[in-house]
Amino acid sequence: MRSGIDTASVDETVRPQDDLFAFANGGWVAHTEIPDDRGRYGTFDTLREAAEEHVRTIIEEVAAGSPAPGSVAAKVGDLYSSFMDEAAVDALGAGPVLADLERVAGVRDASGLMRLLGELGRDGVMGPVIPFVNTDDRDPDRYVVYLEQAGLGLPDESYYREPQHADTRAAYVPHVARMLELVAHPGAQAAAARVVDLETRLAAAHWDKVSNRDPVRTYTLLDRPGLDALAPALDWTAFLEGLGAPAHAFRAVVVRQPSFVTALGEALTEVGIEVWRDWLAWHVVHAHAPYLSAPFVEENFDFFGRTLSGVPKLRDRWKRAVTLVEDALGEAVGQLYVERHFPPHAKERMLELVGHLVEAFRRSLSEVPWMGASTRAEALEKLGAFTPKIGYPDRWRDYSTLEVRAGDLLGNVRRAAAFEVERNLAKLGGPVDRTEWFMTPQTVNAYYNPGMNEIVFPAAILQPPFFDVDADDAANYGGIGAVIGHEIGHGFDDQGSQFDGRGELRDWWTASDRERFQALADALVGQYSLLETRDAPGQKVNGALTVGENIGDLGGLTIGYSAYRIALGDEPAAELDGFTGDQRFFLGWAQIWRGKSRRAEAERLLAIDPHSPMDLRANAVRNLDEFHEAFGTGPGDGLWVPEDERVRIF
Repeated sequence: MRSGIDTASVDETVRPQDDLFAFANGGWVAHTEIPDDRGRYGTFDTLREAAEEHVRTIIEEVAAGSPAPGSVAAKVGDLYSSFMDEAAVDALGAGPVLADLERVAGVRDASGLMRLLGELGRDGVMGPVIPFVNTDDRDPDRYVVYLEQAGLGLPDESYYREPQHADTRAAYVPHVARMLELVAHPGAQAAAARVVDLETRLAAAHWDKVSNRDPVRTYTLLDRPGLDALAPALDWTAFLEGLGAPAHAFRAVVVRQPSFVTALGEALTEVGIEVWRDWLAWHVVHAHAPYLSAPFVEENFDFFGRTLSGVPKLRDRWKRAVTLVEDALGEAVGQLYVERHFPPHAKERMLELVGHLVEAFRRSLSEVPWMGASTRAEALEKLGAFTPKIGYPDRWRDYSTLEVRAGDLLGNVRRAAAFEVERNLAKLGGPVDRTEWFMTPQTVNAYYNPGMNEIVFPAAILQPPFFDVDADDAANYGGIGAVIGHEIGHGFDDQGSQFDGRGELRDWWTASDRERFQALADALVGQYSLLETRDAPGQKVNGALTVGENIGDLGGLTIGYSAYRIALGDEPAAELDGFTGDQRFFLGWAQIWRGKSRRAEAERLLAIDPHSPMDLRANAVRNLDEFHEAFGTGPGDGLWVPEDERVRIF
């Protein structure tokens, strides 16, 4: 039986009691260079590269098979080929966006701007507010439109105000100017300054990422008159007509950041329409730059790759082509991916793992001392209603109405965006489709969806080091088992715990239980706010931003370990590769977070990512009594936390 541990990655000069991440992964870190086209590199990336190669093979084989015109196979091949024909794309220069820019230049008033924002939103151009369709948090048996703040070119509102981003701001204005110059925008230098000034104004009204994590604060349900009253200057009728949405789409709408919408209406009134034309011209070019000629691609990458993330090299063209096909026709490719790369027995083993994780969570929820009887009963009911989705969807997406034309790259991108807009708008007024997946099978990731109370594990993550169907249980439970526990844990973290078993945003906690839970969450916030990642020394983690994912990691580890003990039954674990079963469990966890990051990328992620850095996720074990027992830690060790300071939620 294989241990499932990559012993070649272990660095025996480091004590696991001091730094489990460095012990488990130090050998790999020392001998691995971050590829030139990446800001960070690790376990997820190596698996994504493998999936990317598999998808490339599928696409090229499909395209070479002379598929029938109009078939899904032909669409896959034609879309890929339209991106790969670099000479044809370069020959077009700025041509594919000139008609859109003429429409922008023709805007004369606020209503005209709103109509064009809707039209361009169909094509994938981000406006100052983004509509999307999802289940209603307060009524999960229906779909509703949500409105989300947007309108910025930089990653987050903090980039427009915090001193640490001053250099990025200084580089942003000339980047916008150069992009506008590529389309001969009049007075590009001055226009760029106006664009950034307007974005700075919008950013000042944005809610920060911590506020946006609160599902209650970000839920304001309005009817159409209520939405109109929120910002009278915004002509939503014109916007909906431009978007191609039915008039009833905003009959009920959830505004996630109401004060931003009000501020947007004020900006539309107070800022001259010519500035809005500059701003929209920039966003048209920015949105479509990856699909234009080399000067656009290079300038776009120079800022968003080199400046923001420290990445020295643009990804190979075939990789970018694969990404486009995945975005537009992901489930069509996914169906073939599953046939080739996901054996049926892997799904059976995963269902067994999920069963043990759910049982471990049931036992934990039945016993946690901070939870009272009424909350406990609802929590157990919610756990019993969890839906696991493993590998791939039961019903594949229908792409028959998506038109793909050979040799029309940007047209294909626009039509793919419009297809998604129409597919989602068509949900309104219909029954909720609980079979829908929001990741493709070839995606190396997993998620919890509170509105459907489901945990989802695509096929591509179900391979080593996360999951090895032929390896010992310990590493599998430390890997995919803890990931399953993490996703189930999201149902009971600071956000997910506000949704009940049917996916309704409802307060099912007693006040005293919520207070005790919040005290534990706050302790975790305080603990992580003191930590630094080795990839950006001197920069602290935002404990409030990452608390949900940190709760997920803590719960995943705790429940994953309990599930491992359930799987063992009364049998002792064998020692393999010099490690006990318990030690292999924690090493399995640490090795799924193997990775390293360029400093610029590490700093960018600290500002916007709700996940803690990889090394700190591996070292989340510091809070588990079981880790300290497995490795015999004591005072003075790097990962030692006094027993009364350890945070245990589940």
